[in-house]
Amino acid sequence: MKAMILAAGKGTRVRPITYTIPKPMIPILQKPVMEFLLELLRQHGFDQIMVNVSHLAYEIESYFRDGQRFGVEIGYSFEGRIVDGELVGEAIGSAGGMKRIQDFSPFFDDTFVVLCGDALIDLDLTAAVKWHREQGSIATVITKPVPREEVSSYGVVVTDETGKIKAFQEKPSIEDALSTNINTGIYIFEPEILNYIPSGQEYDIGGELFPKLVEMGAPFYALPMEFEWVDIGKVPDYWHAIRSVLKGEVKNVPIPGHEVKPGIYTGLNVSVNWDKVDIQGPVYIGSMTCIEDGAKIVGPAMIGPNCWVCSGATVDNSVIFEYSRLGPGVRLVDKLVFGRYCVDKTGATIDVQAASLDWLITDARQQLPTHPAAEHQAIAELLGVDKVAP
Repeated sequence: MKAMILAAGKGTRVRPITYTIPKPMIPILQKPVMEFLLELLRQHGFDQIMVNVSHLAYEIESYFRDGQRFGVEIGYSFEGRIVDGELVGEAIGSAGGMKRIQDFSPFFDDTFVVLCGDALIDLDLTAAVKWHREQGSIATVITKPVPREEVSSYGVVVTDETGKIKAFQEKPSIEDALSTNINTGIYIFEPEILNYIPSGQEYDIGGELFPKLVEMGAPFYALPMEFEWVDIGKVPDYWHAIRSVLKGEVKNVPIPGHEVKPGIYTGLNVSVNWDKVDIQGPVYIGSMTCIEDGAKIVGPAMIGPNCWVCSGATVDNSVIFEYSRLGPGVRLVDKLVFGRYCVDKTGATIDVQAASLDWLITDARQQLPTHPAAEHQAIAELLGVDKVAP
């Protein structure tokens, strides 16, 4: 069976992570989110998978290659061009990406599934496809009920009593919402759907194709299902995904490593004296990370591989990516550290290098000065940091 993963977007709402990592490659405890999707597809018999790529396409292609080690076949459709010797991504929309593949050579020749490449899901795709076929649907949107107070964050799907789609509402107010079933970005299509997508132009599934189907009165249905779905559309969503996994709320995503103490998991060769640190789970600490004596970590928290947490530093409800060094006395509460960026859980970002704070948070591979500059010591005092040390 055939499927497509949408992986061409720039992921602007998940910046700064997506400056260097495409959304499908964002790690959930060291494993790219798209890898979980491949496992789900394979589990339900979808073993021929096309992926449209554009932004940072090489990162996706070089990791997944032909799919052999994941038990599937993968092909890539690149959307963009070369400018001055550099690949420049030019995504052509989710529906445009489907049409480009089909125009190249008719790939979609039976019922197929399309998934957004940036969500953790645990869905019975087999049951969903069976329902889709029984309805005689040309297109089916998998929806999920949410509490009414959350509808304004999503696209709402409005149906009649048979499940046929009548309208969409994009992030309606709580008062205006006509339904509490939201679009999860999981679609089941018949090949005939490609006849309604123009060739050679940007075209979107949700914004253009679906309204056309409603206007035509096509056999177009929504299937509400109860399943685990963690969207990573924005930085706060990523935060929620990591917390949910650490708390054991996403059943198909195990915490990697070894549980060295209740709720505390580590990768290989972590350097830590457990008697001289304060660590409260759930916490994951990656391989070759050093936690100095006197450091404090309060979960849910994730510290990636090859990090260095200095004495007196605190990591509280935070996510630290690989090769991060947290200086002595640094206190991170509700923060995400990614390279030179420190992000709070609302998405507000500080470039620590531009703010001359890279002596507090920096790359663990960076050689530090033997003696801190006077202005660094002054800033440390303002921040309440007891001392500054390399």
